[in-house]
Amino acid sequence: QVRLVESGGGLVQAGGSLALSCAASGSVARLGAMGWYRQAPGKQRELVAHSTDIGGTNYGDSVKGRVTISVDNVEKTGWLLMNGLKPEDTAVYYCHAVLTPVASEIPKEYWGQGTQVTVSS
Repeated sequence: QVRLVESGGGLVQAGGSLALSCAASGSVARLGAMGWYRQAPGKQRELVAHSTDIGGTNYGDSVKGRVTISVDNVEKTGWLLMNGLKPEDTAVYYCHAVLTPVASEIPKEYWGQGTQVTVSS
């Protein structure tokens, strides 16, 4: 079964760093665009970072300069490196990607299961 598997969340002190990973699992022919989103309690899901299938990147205004997205299309894995974390970065972080399964050869959007990031003050 094709899916995205996230790891790397946890508890960190303000000012600290955290790295999240998102790996495509199953028979995947191709990883296209990938993004990271987050949702805090009572708030809408918002963009954190996005990488296009040709390597272009863009970042949410609230995290710009503090996070970096990287993607390895061969390993079909992406990472989100976060520095200078603030309590307001506390949220569930979701990865999102366009995967092309081997079986269908049709690109489709997938979401990871989400990973909790908690930043203490």
